Formats: sequence, structure tokens, C-alpha cells
Amino acid sequence: MDIADFGPGEPDFPTPDHIKKAAIRAIQEDKSKYTPAGGIMPLREAICAWHKRELHSSFEPWECVVSVGGKHSIFNVISVLIQRGDEVIIASPYWVSFPDIVKYAGGTPVFVGTNPEDGFTLRASVIEKAITPRTKLLIVNSPCNPTGGVVPPEEYERILAVCKKHNVWLMGDECYSHFTYEPNKPYSIASAPRAKDKVIIIGSMSKTFAMTGWRIGYTLGPEALIQALIKLQSQSTSNPTSVAQYAALEAMTGTMETVPAMLAEYAKRRKRIVEGLRAISGVTCEWPGGAFYAFPNISEHLSKVGGKQALAKSCTEISKMLLDKAHVAVVPGEAFGAPGYLRLSYATSIERIEEGLRRLERFFARAEAAA
Repeated sequence: MDIADFGPGEPDFPTPDHIKKAAIRAIQEDKSKYTPAGGIMPLREAICAWHKRELHSSFEPWECVVSVGGKHSIFNVISVLIQRGDEVIIASPYWVSFPDIVKYAGGTPVFVGTNPEDGFTLRASVIEKAITPRTKLLIVNSPCNPTGGVVPPEEYERILAVCKKHNVWLMGDECYSHFTYEPNKPYSIASAPRAKDKVIIIGSMSKTFAMTGWRIGYTLGPEALIQALIKLQSQSTSNPTSVAQYAALEAMTGTMETVPAMLAEYAKRRKRIVEGLRAISGVTCEWPGGAFYAFPNISEHLSKVGGKQALAKSCTEISKMLLDKAHVAVVPGEAFGAPGYLRLSYATSIERIEEGLRRLERFFARAEAAA
């Protein structure tokens, strides 16, 4: 079956050759033994140097731990910080794993809304209203999966000030930091003045270097927290895969030329998919400020308008209909705490985007005609 697949949340580009060659060299040089639980020191040093060069933030190698992907890094941080009854503030729409990891640790997710008219930007004033004596952590995902929302640096620093005022940790998920569109620029909250004492940074090789399957992520933060994370990791996964660490070392120290090339291609796809979605009756779509997702609102098709019958009761139902009848794969907004929306990844070719848009247009046109 020919599926126009807008589902995958991973780059469609191959891992750059110089990174693959570094992994091959590591295998040939028998770098296949256990490593320190927190990752090899050259990689930790390279990650810190890369952050200073690319994102203007200053960390030392002992303030870095390498883990089995960004999700593992997030899981470890929440497992170490959160105890039963602690509250964790999460912006909605959110990445699907955030609330479940918080619940697994015994914490309570507290959701704060963002608005499409505002670019799904998290606001300091909204966060401060949500803070209670039980609030332990705020998670900020910028650029955001699924919305593409980017928190402007000045607002991000106001958010940090609120967290410091109330003694709340701030965890910045920066896995999409290098996929931002004008006028946005790559930014890390760790570059803000006096940020480091309550700030945790999550990074990953997966998106920036098209290394999703290699499973290398990392955490940057205060030394005491990093040591606790290493202790947890040493009793769970032990070290990340040795060969993947040497590939990541090459990613951190080698050429970055593939990154702007990927971003330029994503920008073209972004333009085409957003314009195409906006041309479909009953669909609205904001411009994502970063990442590689379009997040259209299709709520008009979930309600009776002008005497017409609703197409379905939920986006989950519409997603199933799209797959069965139009052969288009999308992710329903309910997965992200956002009923009325769909997430479409444009990490696919322009040709597949064009074909998918044609199928979507036909599907909704026929649905409206039949209503």
C-alpha cells in the first residue's frame, strides 16, 4: 500500500558520512569495551565545547553525562529529581513522553496552555500562576514537538527568573535547537546570565545529525545532579554503546556543513506544507518557528457547522479515516494533549508532501460534500 506518511518524528536524511566512518574506525580499532557509565571523557569534553561554540553556554565535562538518547536523559533527570507528590509543569501541547515519565516517577503533571495565535509560545506569567509549593520542575521544549513553537530568548529569560524566584528547576529540552527558521536563531537558556544553578539542558545527536537510531543523548547541569544521574545510569543501562559514542564524538568535533543544508531543505518543505494545509477548507495552520512539524487545526471538521454533520468526534477518528480512505498517515492531536489538531512531519520529500496534500484535499472536499 502506498502511504503518504507524515508520521515519523525523525530526519529522512542519512547520517553524514564522516560520522559513519568514525563508527567504522571505532569498530576496526576494537573500541567495543565498557566505557565509564557517564560516557567517555573526550565526548563529554566535546559536547561542552560544542555548546560553548554553537549555543554560547559554558559547561565543564563533569557537568555532562552521556545517555542512551534524549528520552533516556529526560527519564533519568525526572527519576532523580521527582518524588511522589511533586508537581511538574508541562506546556501543552506537549511531547507525548513527558507526562508519562513524570507519572512513572510518582509526580503529578500540571499542564499550562499555549495559544496558536501566539506561535504556541510559553509565557512566564502563565507559568507563575501554575506554581504551587509542590512544584519541583518546569519542562520547556523549544523548539517544540509537536507545535514547532519557539520561546523567544527574552521570554525564556523571564521564565528562568520565575523559576529561580520560586526555587523550581528548569529543564530545557533543546533537541531541535539547530532547526529554527527566521527570525528565530538557535538559543540555549543556559547562555543566560546566572542560569546554571537551576538549569538542566537535554541534548541529542538524533535530530541535528540525523542519528536517531544511534541512541546518544546527554544532560548538562550542576555537578551534584550529574553525579546522581551517573549513579542511576550505572545501575540501569551502564554506559551508552561505545561505538555510538565515538560516532557522536565525530559529530561534535567534525564539520557542521550538513546541518544548514538540512535546515534549508526543511524550510522549503515547511513553506509548501503550511501553504497547502491552509488551502484546505476547514483547516488552519500556524507557521512553525522550529523543528519539522506542521500542526494544523481541523476542529471545524469535528463540529456541526451551518447544519452540516461533523466528520468525526475526534482527531483520532479522523486519523484512522485518513489512513484507511486516503492512505495518509498523521498523528492525532490527542496524543499531545491537543484535541482538534493533527501533527504532520515534513521530514519527507517535497514529492511526498505534494502527494499527501493532494490526498488530504480530496479527502476533506469529499467529506464536506457528503456532510
